[in-house]
Amino acid sequence: MKFELPDELAATKPPKVRDQVRLLIARPDGMTHARFADLAAFLAPGDLVVVNTSATLAAAVDGARPDGRAVTVHFSTALDDGTWLVEVRPATHARGPVPDASAGERIALPAGVTVTLAEQHGRLWRAGIGVEASVLDYLARHGRPVTYSYVKGSWPLEAYQTVFAREPGSAEMPSAGRPFTSDLVTQLITAGVTVAPITLHTGVSSLEEGEPPLRERYRVPGATARLVNLTRASGGRIVAVGTTVTRALETVAHVDGWVGPRSGWTDLVLGPNRRARVVDGLITGWHAPGASHLRLLEAVAGPDLVAAAYEEALRHRYLWHEFGDSCLLLPKRR
Repeated sequence: MKFELPDELAATKPPKVRDQVRLLIARPDGMTHARFADLAAFLAPGDLVVVNTSATLAAAVDGARPDGRAVTVHFSTALDDGTWLVEVRPATHARGPVPDASAGERIALPAGVTVTLAEQHGRLWRAGIGVEASVLDYLARHGRPVTYSYVKGSWPLEAYQTVFAREPGSAEMPSAGRPFTSDLVTQLITAGVTVAPITLHTGVSSLEEGEPPLRERYRVPGATARLVNLTRASGGRIVAVGTTVTRALETVAHVDGWVGPRSGWTDLVLGPNRRARVVDGLITGWHAPGASHLRLLEAVAGPDLVAAAYEEALRHRYLWHEFGDSCLLLPKRR
């Protein structure tokens, strides 16, 4: 799907009230405009909303290359051997990674910590982190949230956390969950809509156009798997909050849609060759042209409904990116 995104449709700062962002409800029989606070009115008793409990890290740290050039290191993904995938970007006006990083290069970070680049993975590097304490503790003391050029000003880490955030691990906010509030969750529950958790830690989103998503660490608990299966058997819908939840649920979904508990790494790429098996609806933000997330949306809702939703959002000037407006995709039941 191709479209032009005007610069003025980028959300440049957090909204004053989380659940007052706009919500487009996209269904095959038409589009409805609402506020996110109205979400419960568009779900039904017996539906299951699945949320991501990953918390956002202060994953950006200022550093210096051996020749003194200033850079920002984005900590993307913690690997099993203790190394990390990182992205090394110019310190100012960055539109991508530094082009001339090399294996063995050591980047100096605050408090005497060094990042040693080992091997390249696309625009990222596997790197050793020379820190005595845990990397998560170090980031909490010396890092800040990953931000991109369309965001104006500096915002605290709390602005990048969802109400569901419990387990630190995401380089960037699982932003589809950001408009939820505790009051809205209470509304859903009292309306007969169940809420269940998974965890998926997101890497950096600043990949090249068309580049597949990174491998990501996830966990689908047994209680959530049972709720998914019970909801499907009872005729309810499985509504995923974001592409992260969709990826986790679809990773553990069998061909017939049955879901089992599991944890580990997922490299699942949803798209024309792998449609959604268990997710019936999707709450999502608005993704940039060329983003791999668009193929995931189409795998859930179909290309026609996704294209119609994006056309409507552009026509009505919805706001894009992590602080922007939202969409509830409700395709025809399979």
